[in-house]
Amino acid sequence: MKYIESLHEGERITEIYICKQKVSALTKAGKPYESLILQDKTGMLDAKIWEPGSSGIDDFDSLDYIAVTGDVTCFQGNLQLNVKRVRKALENEYEPKDYLPVSKKDIDEMYDELIHLIQSVAQPYLKRLLESFFVEDRSFIERFRFHSAAKTVHHGFVGGLLEHTLGVAKCCDFFAGAYPILNRDLIICAALFHDIGKMDEISPFPENDYTDAGQLLGHIMIGAETITERIRGIEGFPARLERELIHCILAHHGELEFGSPKKPALPEALALSFADNLDAKMETIREIFENVPENNLKWQGYNRLLESNIRRSGRD
Repeated sequence: MKYIESLHEGERITEIYICKQKVSALTKAGKPYESLILQDKTGMLDAKIWEPGSSGIDDFDSLDYIAVTGDVTCFQGNLQLNVKRVRKALENEYEPKDYLPVSKKDIDEMYDELIHLIQSVAQPYLKRLLESFFVEDRSFIERFRFHSAAKTVHHGFVGGLLEHTLGVAKCCDFFAGAYPILNRDLIICAALFHDIGKMDEISPFPENDYTDAGQLLGHIMIGAETITERIRGIEGFPARLERELIHCILAHHGELEFGSPKKPALPEALALSFADNLDAKMETIREIFENVPENNLKWQGYNRLLESNIRRSGRD
């Protein structure tokens, strides 16, 4: 298979990709064309069908796997595919794992680490709540292990939600050991739950886009409601403990302008917001430097998310 990251200007290819997006449009002269975004696990590629009604251009929709033949060109500094032929691919012609970005870490090993953290929680009601999701709910487990943590910004790949959740929980475990003021059981529980609302905020792959609930409510509200509903089924769950846990979820973005309905008012909520921000930012910068050699100390330009011009550090 010819992956998108390996394409070069001037070559003609015949390959299968996911059609991430398909939009009909008109040129300045009023001539219809179709604009596509193609995807495999290595990236995305802009593509154009300049003669959509011509022979060899079959019907297909967004999120279909399509077999395309076309010429790789360059437009405004970016590669683009000029599509000559296209059809829907047959199921036996492709392996989905070749088309979806996947965590570089082993998903089974990460989930085992997560379960180990749950087993270390001593507070019986918090442990019961965690087990009801991560041990007993098979549908939840399957979705959680497969889901991304974002549409684009960080951990936007299969297993991304698990990887991010585990990273945040491990940071919180360290914080709990370093700062005795923190209630370890509460902060570990909050860390493991903090982003579960993303499973309903963002649709599963290959779409991986914001849902109606995601647009209207957002993952913080969805997650808080999901946890509150499950708590209702655990007899005797302490009301104070529920409020503290839900507060940590509501405040985990740290600031109102970053989407949190509440600012942190508990030590655990404050530490969770730092852990969440740290793991997200470190993954963001890792993804930026992924294709930059270690000995390349050139400045990479201003990054909107990090609000800084960035480069690698030296390894001498």
